[in-house]
Amino acid sequence: MTRHSLLLILFLGACGPSPPPRQPIAAPVFGNAFQAAILEGHNRERAAMGLAPLHWSPALEAAAAQFARQLASRGRLEHSPRAARPGQGENLWMGTRGAYSPAQMIASWTSEKSRFRPGIFPAVSRTGNWADAGHYSQMIWPATTQLGCAIARNPGHDFLVCRYAPAGNIDGRRVP
Repeated sequence: MTRHSLLLILFLGACGPSPPPRQPIAAPVFGNAFQAAILEGHNRERAAMGLAPLHWSPALEAAAAQFARQLASRGRLEHSPRAARPGQGENLWMGTRGAYSPAQMIASWTSEKSRFRPGIFPAVSRTGNWADAGHYSQMIWPATTQLGCAIARNPGHDFLVCRYAPAGNIDGRRVP
């Protein structure tokens, strides 16, 4: 070993391991185009079922943004506790950062329509598992009138949170 390589090893050893870089979380995505895409995706499905359209709620949007930031910082999907969102339903989505448009995100929920069957919740899935159609049933829940959504990002993923009021997916209630 040369003197130069020994000094380099000693120098690198003295530095110790570098801490991982902090990964900033971008602010949630807002704006009229985002709102329009989200509402259009929901209201198209509701119109097909003969239901009234949803209206955008800034209060639900703010609640969704706060929780989306939490999910992005954790790096995984997990529903918020119902007690933390009284009267609000919730749909979650996660995908590769920047790879999906809001319309594509919503399309993942509308794709559950093929597994949905009208009925008394939770018996609303052709598979026998309500969760296979649960995002879709929340989208078309007849009593829901308001919607607010937000996206937060971490370095690898986008996290979409939509909040609904009044909440859907209530046991014992009919879904068209």
